[in-house]
Amino acid sequence: MINVLSKLKGNWKSGVTVSFVSIPLSVSLAIAAGSTPVAGIITAIWAGLFAALFGGSNYNVVGPTGALSGILATYAFIHGAHSLAFLAIATGIVVFICWILKLEKYLVFIPANTIQGFTLGVAFIIGMNQMNFALGLPKLPGHEKFIENVFETFSHLHQTSYISLLIFILFFAGIMITEKYRKRVQVISGIPATALFAVIGIILGMLISRGMLPFELQTLDTRYSDLSPQLFMIPSFDFSFDKSFVVALATVSLIAIIETMLSARIADTMTKTKHNKRKEMFGLSIANIASGLAGGIPATAALARTSLNIKSGATDKMSGVINAIAVALIAIFLLPYFKYLPLAVIAAILVTVAVRMIERDHMMRMYRIDKRSFIIALLVAFITVVEDPIVGILVGAAISLLIFLENLSQGQFALVANSAKKQIVGQLSGTKIDKIIKDSHTIVYSFKGQLTYIDSQAHIARFEVEHRHHKNIILRFRELGFIDIDGVDAFEEIVEILERRKINVYITGVNDIARQMLQKSKHFVLLEKKGKVFSRTSDALRELGFRI
Repeated sequence: MINVLSKLKGNWKSGVTVSFVSIPLSVSLAIAAGSTPVAGIITAIWAGLFAALFGGSNYNVVGPTGALSGILATYAFIHGAHSLAFLAIATGIVVFICWILKLEKYLVFIPANTIQGFTLGVAFIIGMNQMNFALGLPKLPGHEKFIENVFETFSHLHQTSYISLLIFILFFAGIMITEKYRKRVQVISGIPATALFAVIGIILGMLISRGMLPFELQTLDTRYSDLSPQLFMIPSFDFSFDKSFVVALATVSLIAIIETMLSARIADTMTKTKHNKRKEMFGLSIANIASGLAGGIPATAALARTSLNIKSGATDKMSGVINAIAVALIAIFLLPYFKYLPLAVIAAILVTVAVRMIERDHMMRMYRIDKRSFIIALLVAFITVVEDPIVGILVGAAISLLIFLENLSQGQFALVANSAKKQIVGQLSGTKIDKIIKDSHTIVYSFKGQLTYIDSQAHIARFEVEHRHHKNIILRFRELGFIDIDGVDAFEEIVEILERRKINVYITGVNDIARQMLQKSKHFVLLEKKGKVFSRTSDALRELGFRI
């Protein structure tokens, strides 16, 4: 009991602070996902609560996020907003199956460039999807493809409301500037910019609705008449098991897992702690099932809210629990006032979310250090925008894997060349042979990393082309981490090449991993019987007359 009270005391401030941001963001992101403001609040409450109770991170805040909004909006357009509740339940079940099968360990196959490209693409979709709200356009016909919706918007630019555009610009600039400089202003230093400008927007909408300002703005009330506070909505189980459902389910589940694990990892970096991956996966599955059963939408961890949670002083999952309860209490008493929130202000909030999703420093670092990864990230972003996020992720991961395999196929090695005078005359490592080895008396060739079907041919090719004029060659296995049957075959072929040239072959540093496979090679067994297998390279060199 004392421990619970201590956690309450230490985390109530951070939980309440995050709730002030969660409400406007949940409303805005639910709208961006093609759902209703109330569904966004329900998601923030129930997904946030169950993720905090059952998850493995002390800091992750789960709720509606921008990463899912584009996919959900497309699915909602095809099947209706009511279908998102069942999609949330199905997502929770898929994540639960992934938890049972321990599939989270395979996330390592999705490289950072692909995640960055996906995030960039989603940010672009979120930002561009706010054009209708920002420009004050009437409700336009929707399309399944994002690009088609953009063209629809451009075709109605003549209907732009310049008052809406001005409000959008002012609020967007205000949020960005306030967030950057609010620490210097003591009055607002502890108030999140999103919450502050949402309140200002609501006041502005109230003044307009009462005729106290000489212009009009579209508000939530003009699009969503029912903003009565609800903690539950009866979910619809009316859905069709078709291709669009399977694709949406797979995409949402994958992104939910990636975003949640990425957020938890970043939170660990910020706090110097370690989250429990298994529990976090389990918590994510329960959170989505709870959200769907309550009538919410699919949810994942929200990095911005998680970061705010940490910066506000959170030390325990209790902060997430308090956040969910605070969202529920604030929604019960204040949600009806959100009907006054102008759509242009919602657009400003969401564009701010989109801008913050882009990790500019990481992208610039990628451009400077690894331009191929930068190009892959841009390609993933392009495919995410024009085609589909899951296709973008798969293409990015596949290209990165091919590049990785191509690098492995070069065959890593290290080489020491010795003269007939028993002196070392050169050393090199990498994937290319240098001229220093041409007239060397004895060569120590170290296999590095692995000797497998991927890189075995590269090693064989070196011995076919080079190493013709040496008297002795020592094949060193100390730094070999893995060898398969193709590697054993490559070893035998290399020995045969050298013996045909009358070159003496010695084997050194055979670790336990390599020995288990090499003992199946007749050449290794024969060399061992001849006393040409040594545990240390220095022993082999002494045998050849070198002073070690």
